[in-house]
Amino acid sequence: MHHMTKTLLLISAIALIATAGCNQSSEQNDLKKSADAIYYGGDIITMGGDNAEYAEAVVVKDGKIVFVGDMESASKMKGGSTEMHNLEGKTMLPGFLDAHSHYISSLSVAKQLNLYPPPSGPGKDVPSIMAELKRFKAENNIQDGELIQAYGYDDTVMPDGRLLNRDDLNEALPNNPVLVGHVSMHGAVLNSLAMEKWGLNEKTETAPGGVIVRKPGTNEPYGLIMETAYLPIFGSLPLPTKTEEIEWSIAAQRMYAENGITTAHDGATHFNDIMVLDRVSKAGANIIDVIAYPFITELDTILSEFPIELWGKYQDRLKIGGVKVTIDGSPQGRTAAFTSPYLTGGPSGEKDWLGKLTFPQKFINDFVKKVYEMGVPLNLHANGDGAIDAFFRAHENAAADDLTKNRNITLIHGQFARKDQIPKFVKYQITPSFYTLHTYYFADAHIANRGREQAMYISPLKDAIDAGLKPTNHTDFVVAPLDQLFMLWSAVNRISRNGEVIGENQKVTPYEGLQAMTINVAHQYQEENLKGSITQGKLADLVILDKNPLKVEPVAIKDIIVLETLKEGKTIYKRGG
Repeated sequence: MHHMTKTLLLISAIALIATAGCNQSSEQNDLKKSADAIYYGGDIITMGGDNAEYAEAVVVKDGKIVFVGDMESASKMKGGSTEMHNLEGKTMLPGFLDAHSHYISSLSVAKQLNLYPPPSGPGKDVPSIMAELKRFKAENNIQDGELIQAYGYDDTVMPDGRLLNRDDLNEALPNNPVLVGHVSMHGAVLNSLAMEKWGLNEKTETAPGGVIVRKPGTNEPYGLIMETAYLPIFGSLPLPTKTEEIEWSIAAQRMYAENGITTAHDGATHFNDIMVLDRVSKAGANIIDVIAYPFITELDTILSEFPIELWGKYQDRLKIGGVKVTIDGSPQGRTAAFTSPYLTGGPSGEKDWLGKLTFPQKFINDFVKKVYEMGVPLNLHANGDGAIDAFFRAHENAAADDLTKNRNITLIHGQFARKDQIPKFVKYQITPSFYTLHTYYFADAHIANRGREQAMYISPLKDAIDAGLKPTNHTDFVVAPLDQLFMLWSAVNRISRNGEVIGENQKVTPYEGLQAMTINVAHQYQEENLKGSITQGKLADLVILDKNPLKVEPVAIKDIIVLETLKEGKTIYKRGG
């Protein structure tokens, strides 16, 4: 055969092979483009801009969002196995991100008695609490000697100032150690057997920054233990056994999923807690993402097991996000630190009571400096304006070389931030995570304790947004119920239990409220590239609601129902399913 002919034939053969390869590659690409699921037919709010933006369709493939836009383009990605989901007028949003709660506490909540006051529970007064404790023991067949725990006790709504004490618990359950958690999660009321269990008696000195309420006329602890005095008790509360911890964790995560939450927060993780979280994660049991914040006093112990190289990235849906430092208590418990006195005195009747910092200023300075030197995010609990000032002093001490560098700082609660403190949040690049549920649950206590003017400015979400910040909003569960739509309702309406508007000028729009529980939280966690909006390339973490929060009357937002929650494209909760 002529050499030229051979060459031409060879070129033709190569071309045919190449064409076949191209066709095969094209077919593979088409196969790759074939969607797992397409969602359409409802209000799809992307949360991608400063104002509400809607998409006709969302395409999901391999746990990620691969297309957001018009239905015609989305339809081209439909393959033989693609599931078509008609929303039928329902509303889709990115999965809600929990900006701050106490996830580890939710593991044991299923085993505890709910004593929230109405409408969230039955704890309206001391007799009701005593009756509920008796019922709980009887119905659960709890044996004498076993510890009985409850949560949600709110002393601020007890009628006529008649508070729960040791003797009440002794009368209700004389044969069991009883611990009734204060709604702030910063303390508890204990009976005599529980005090024996934790070695508390009339000789016990009150730790600096702590509160031990004494029986009038004596030095005997009368039940309520708070702040640093409570920390040793809190740190030694029973955790699930190794056989229980997976079952309890799945039950806890389902609670978050039922509320549309796809990422949960553990806001003060102790060593024993993080070992539980790690074992559960390694067992592959997590259905949502969990971010843990080791508590500063146990940081070195935790670092010995979890070196800093492991931080900041998910392993089996668990991430160590940074460090938690607490520097004051709760305003409703009258342990938050202020620059002006409480109108109602201290928890033990103290006069001219300003509250207390949890740790002396020098300790706070050292804690903050240590976290800054580690180069990890800081979550800083501060409620009162005095505590916020204390943090600013610590920041100015630790960051003197560069006060305005972005260090990924989140100030948790910041409820009584003064208007003149907002510019420092901006200057120092501090994200406030507010707690607007207090406008409903604790407004009356704040008015009594702090006066109307200060109470009306709690959780100034609107001023923070107007200042250019990206504030978030949280439930602090189990302090308040884990209800994302009620949280949104509180930010938009700011209505108290008594029907009074608490700070008209701090109301936000429903869209701003949604930003504070989606995209702004992604920013708080440095996860904007993964979560917080329905955007191509992000995780398919999604929630479907029965109504659009942007289109119902603002007062009806609390009645919206979570119908379905998806984590990376898989349904982890379906109402009625």
